Amino acid sequence: MRNHPKGLYVLFFAEMWERFSYYGMRALLILYLTKHFLFSDTQAYGIYGAYTTLVYITPVIGGMLADQFLGQRKAVLVGAILLVLGHAGMAIEGEPVLSAADRDGTIMNVFYLSLALIIAGVGFLKANISAIVGELYEKTDERRDGAFTLFYVGINLGAFAGALISGYLGETYGWKYGFGVAGIGMLAGLIVFVWGKPLLNGAGESPNPTLLAKKQFAGLSTEWVIYLSTLLGVAVIWCLISNQGLVQPLLYFSMAAIYIYIVARSVITLPPHPRNRILAALLLISVQVLFWALFEQAGSSLNLYTDREVDRTFLGQEVVASVFQSLNAMYIIVLGPLFAALWVWLGKKGLDPSAPAKFGLGLIQLGLGFLVLVWGANAAGVNMTPVLFIFLIYLLHTTGELCLSPVGLSAMTRLSVPKMVGLVMGAWFLASGAGNFAAAQIAKLTAAGDGGEAQVLEVYSKVGWLGVAVGVGLIIVSPLIKRMMHLDTLEADMAAYYAKEGGDLTMDGDNMVGERMSPTGDPKP
Repeated sequence: MRNHPKGLYVLFFAEMWERFSYYGMRALLILYLTKHFLFSDTQAYGIYGAYTTLVYITPVIGGMLADQFLGQRKAVLVGAILLVLGHAGMAIEGEPVLSAADRDGTIMNVFYLSLALIIAGVGFLKANISAIVGELYEKTDERRDGAFTLFYVGINLGAFAGALISGYLGETYGWKYGFGVAGIGMLAGLIVFVWGKPLLNGAGESPNPTLLAKKQFAGLSTEWVIYLSTLLGVAVIWCLISNQGLVQPLLYFSMAAIYIYIVARSVITLPPHPRNRILAALLLISVQVLFWALFEQAGSSLNLYTDREVDRTFLGQEVVASVFQSLNAMYIIVLGPLFAALWVWLGKKGLDPSAPAKFGLGLIQLGLGFLVLVWGANAAGVNMTPVLFIFLIYLLHTTGELCLSPVGLSAMTRLSVPKMVGLVMGAWFLASGAGNFAAAQIAKLTAAGDGGEAQVLEVYSKVGWLGVAVGVGLIIVSPLIKRMMHLDTLEADMAAYYAKEGGDLTMDGDNMVGERMSPTGDPKP
């Protein structure tokens, strides 16, 4: 990391602690719902799916507000504060629930409010902190893919520790201890981000400080109107998370609206090459819906399968199921730098697969992970599934993730134009939300009938073969998508962005010309 800007360190550690809190809470959530609140598997999957879906819908709004008003840095700050409050609320568990009828209404409302605060916080933070990473590098900088992979490794240090520590404390000593330590991690992330502001060198600042300070009504500036509206947004999210049936139409509407808006804006305002890059980005965004629909079984059905059907005994001690949620992050920490080096090495030899081809490779490995688990469980017969196959499914899912997620984050910031980068990143996370919603529906299929091991394995076998088939198909069509990305003209197109502050574009054939300006009007290198 010595060759990277110091601001990457700040973002690395801030997001590391944010992931500590998020994955620490995620490792416990489905178990908390089924063991503490005594929801059925299907009910728990519905709540879990609504939560994870909304976590990925809200970055669209957060990205747009950052693009147009706040800037990414202030958006991340607001998100971090909301997350601290939400995780603090999760530590209030109330008395143990003895039956479904015994659930305390007040505690349930605190629980839903806490989830709403976390969802809103992620909406402001998630897309925008990745966008700041992109701002630290020129679009043609060869360090970009490596930087995003290193960033990805850093945040997974937090995910590994969060799942391990919060999961162990929550299942062993009490849910409030697991959720409480997750909140402490988020507070540490907030402190790091505030402390490291000077090292960002102006990255992520407001695109229009004058508009942000402009008085709107009742003497309130635009900035404070956004903050107060956020409180109203939290109330809306609270209603959605407590009434999960409303999430599906909201998801469909949001995806349709954002796709139509991005396509229309690209066609109307952009010259051919930048427009085609945006369309290529949308194709990649769509592919990841399937990826996350399968990958996100980890926190729901795979978590319960590990708890109920896997022999988790080590040295005479049974290991709690939630700590296995740390395997994905552990593998990323070990393998992430190797993948980053691999892409660089292949690039120097002219053999680096295109982003669409890497997406295809990711889907194939994801599908194989399910197939390996199914084979291992069937080979065990009447015995419990050996824990080795849980290690293997997470390994294959992680190598698949390393082929798709950091590469996709880099591709989104590379293919989008400056005034749309937050919007495109929001669309990326919205598609992740669609994947999480689909994941909840797949998880519900595993609970159909008696919801036993045979039902789970049947579903896993089908989705495994689906992942492999789609991955192979994507590799076949990847040259066509790569052609739409116009990588050969990217440097010329992106040599100078802005003709003036605000990002107006001057067209010269297929290229955009003008000077890239900072929010203060000073030229950026």
